[in-house]
Amino acid sequence: MSSTEPDSTIDDGGRGAHYVQSLERGLAVIRAFDADHPDLTLSDVARLTGLTRAAARRFLLTLTDLGYVRTDGKRFSLTAKVLELGYSYLSSMTLPEVAQPHLERLSAAVRESSSVSVLDGPDVVYVARVAVSRIMTVSINIGTRFPAYATSMGHVLLAGLTPRQLDDYLADTRLIGLTSNTVTEPAQLRGELEKVRAQGYSLVDQELEAGLRSVAAPVHDSAGAVVAAINISTHASRRGLEEIHGDLLPHLRIAARGIEADMAAARRVTRLG
Repeated sequence: MSSTEPDSTIDDGGRGAHYVQSLERGLAVIRAFDADHPDLTLSDVARLTGLTRAAARRFLLTLTDLGYVRTDGKRFSLTAKVLELGYSYLSSMTLPEVAQPHLERLSAAVRESSSVSVLDGPDVVYVARVAVSRIMTVSINIGTRFPAYATSMGHVLLAGLTPRQLDDYLADTRLIGLTSNTVTEPAQLRGELEKVRAQGYSLVDQELEAGLRSVAAPVHDSAGAVVAAINISTHASRRGLEEIHGDLLPHLRIAARGIEADMAAARRVTRLG
C-alpha cells in the first residue's frame, strides 16, 4: 500500500512502525475547526491540514458518517459528539474539580442532592455530583445521561444555545413524554426556554420522573457563554414550588457564581503559568 494513502500505517519521521498516520490526519481534520473557523469548506480543510482535497474529503465524510461532523453539502462543522473524545479528561479535570467543593457546600446547606452537567448532543451528562438521598428510580453517577428537554439543567443549557443550534436540536430530537408533565411540543419548549433565558434559572416539576423536582442555574465562562449547569433536586413530597424558589434558588445562584469565579481564577493561573 502506498504511503500516500490516508489509511496507511507507516514509519513516519522516525516515529516507529507502530505509527498510524491516518489517525494523525483524522485528528488534524478535527483540530482544523476552532472558534475562528467553526465551519469550513472542503478546500479550507485541505489548506489548513496540508491534505489533498481527495484525502480531506474522505476524512470529512468518514467523520460525518460517525456523527462527529455535519454538512450542508458545501460547508462542514463539528457536532457535540466530538465532546466524547475529551470526556475522560473533562470528567477528571478543571470543571468537576472546581465544582465539587461548591456542590458539597450547597448540599450541606440545603440538605438536598446537587449536580453539575454539560450538554452533549441531545443529553445532559453529569460531570460532578453530591447525593444526599436517592430520589429517582435510577441511580445517578458521573457520566449519567438524561434527555435535555426534560431536565432543569437541560433547559438551562438549551437556553444558552444560539438560535441556529436550538433549531438543529429541535429538528434532530424527538420529544417523548416521560411523564404527564413532560413538554413534548417544540413551540411550548421554545417558550419555556425563552423564559429560562430571561429569568436566569429553570424549575422543572416532574417532567423527567414523577415526584422529582429540580431547579438549575447556568454556569458561564468569562465571555458570558453558558458552559455548564448546576442544579438542586428534591422530591415533590419534601419541597413545594414556592419553597424551592424561596429557599433553594438563592443558595443555587451563590454556588453558580462561586464556580464561575473559581473557573476564571484557574484560567488566570494557567495563563500566568
